[in-house]
Amino acid sequence: MLREPRSPWPVWVKNRGVPRLGEKLDADEIAITFVNHATFLIQTAEVAILTDPIWSERASPFRRIGPKRVRPPGVIFGDLPAIDIVLVSHNHYDHLDVATLARLRQRFAPTVLAAAGDGRLIAPLGFRRVHELDWWEQVRLRDTLAITFVPAQHFSARGLFDRQKSLWGGFMIESRGRRVYFGGDTGYSTHFADIRGRFGPPDVAMIGIGAYEPRWFMQPVHMNPAEAVRAHRDLGSRRSIGMHFGTFQLTLEPINQPRIDLERARADSGIPPDEFVTLHEGETRIY
Repeated sequence: MLREPRSPWPVWVKNRGVPRLGEKLDADEIAITFVNHATFLIQTAEVAILTDPIWSERASPFRRIGPKRVRPPGVIFGDLPAIDIVLVSHNHYDHLDVATLARLRQRFAPTVLAAAGDGRLIAPLGFRRVHELDWWEQVRLRDTLAITFVPAQHFSARGLFDRQKSLWGGFMIESRGRRVYFGGDTGYSTHFADIRGRFGPPDVAMIGIGAYEPRWFMQPVHMNPAEAVRAHRDLGSRRSIGMHFGTFQLTLEPINQPRIDLERARADSGIPPDEFVTLHEGETRIY
């Protein structure tokens, strides 16, 4: 893969989204703000949740090498509302960013839900409440909120000698009869249908559509947009949002190719444009 030619990405891109973080929400409303990559701020009238938060300059164990962001986070860290819960899908550097987690702990002291085996990375940061979860394991955090760790087809590693030493997955969030699915990193497989079989169709699903070329290398672990559309249908999701693109160049495709390919895949499948969308970094939608 290292010998494959990469498409050039811009050095820097301005964000177009305008966050709406202080909206007054009804009990059955959910506000979702796309921060960047796989980081979303999910707000209800009662709770604020962050997924796979990364505000660092690089998705890397090093300060000067590794994938560097080409755009700022869509939400300034200092503008975040009080964060109650952080969800960490697996231990890759673009999803489990220790520097960002340390900032969140210092400012908000949230509860963290993480894949089994990742507590060794998170607990030393000083969090008081860390739940490590196996697939299908559920945590009830309030009378009206339940979060379940669900399967994905991926892998874990942060170095040369820890491959598959921790788990990976996604999350199903259930609050007042509404369901929100966050897919984490995953290739296409039967687990989407399994998740629908257990929970029913989600109201909103966040599904990866980027970091998919070359297919001979990436297909087992990252979906392309056509596969993401199949996942959307397997889930029976009422609305889906594409993620995992446009901030860090991890693979070969051009920066805007995931959006272009999603439009094509959506049209080929007869899915209305507003049923599976991409948001601008910083954009908020209320469902």
